[in-house]
Amino acid sequence: MKTIIVPIDFSRESLNGLDFALMLAGKNRANVQMVNIVVKNENTTTKSLEKDRKLAEGKFQEILQICRDKGNLKCTMTSKILEGKIYTEIAALTDEYDDSMVVLSTHGESGFEELFIGGNAYRIISHSRKPVIAVRKNIIPKTIKKIVLPLDITPETREKVPYTTHLAKLFNAEIHIITVCKSKSKTIANKLNQYALQVASSLDANNVAYKINHFIGDNPTDLTLDYARSIDADLISIMTEQEKSASNLLLGSYAHQMINKSWIPVLLFPAFSLGKSTGFSSIG
Repeated sequence: MKTIIVPIDFSRESLNGLDFALMLAGKNRANVQMVNIVVKNENTTTKSLEKDRKLAEGKFQEILQICRDKGNLKCTMTSKILEGKIYTEIAALTDEYDDSMVVLSTHGESGFEELFIGGNAYRIISHSRKPVIAVRKNIIPKTIKKIVLPLDITPETREKVPYTTHLAKLFNAEIHIITVCKSKSKTIANKLNQYALQVASSLDANNVAYKINHFIGDNPTDLTLDYARSIDADLISIMTEQEKSASNLLLGSYAHQMINKSWIPVLLFPAFSLGKSTGFSSIG
């Protein structure tokens, strides 16, 4: 987590993502790279592009000065202005760094909200091969003390564990392992319990405090959120499960619901596709 990329449209809501990113970067001495995307269309001219770029440069300088004036800046901050489609430019930018992540607000204004909420937030998450934290405007935690880590029956569910463990160690946070499923099958229950114990063993090895709970119900998203509320959690860590369409990648229903319903930040971790190992056996 050496580079944290934050898409910004300069609205107060989009700056929520920046606030959260600065908090993360302060713990890890990471660089926070603010990014504004100049969207082009058939009416865009060279003159209008240059005007938009200069406007964005001025606003970035204002933000940097405000952060410096607060006197508690514990990381480096840079800015970048790109042209094109928001989600493709952000996804491409994350690939330029070996150890990067995205922190984005899912509520922007000034024309950005329709694009972001309507599709680009989901597209950024779907296309990113790096972790993304989605931040709502409601609550921005000042620290991370409790992380909810749901596990399901898929082998990929454990791929988020090493990254979540790293965050927990940075903040000395407690991880709450919960298994969630709709079935009362003993076979499934045993498999989920096995997964939970494997994760617990990994956390023990990393000296991370944890608790384990098991839940059965019709809606895994609501089960997860109800538990998060009951313990006053600061972050929920899930996989970015994806569904293929004819022309694009779509967020799976669990991730989509979680982003829409969660009032606290959600860490969405992409399933590994490049042959990386998480240390967990895929066969149990």
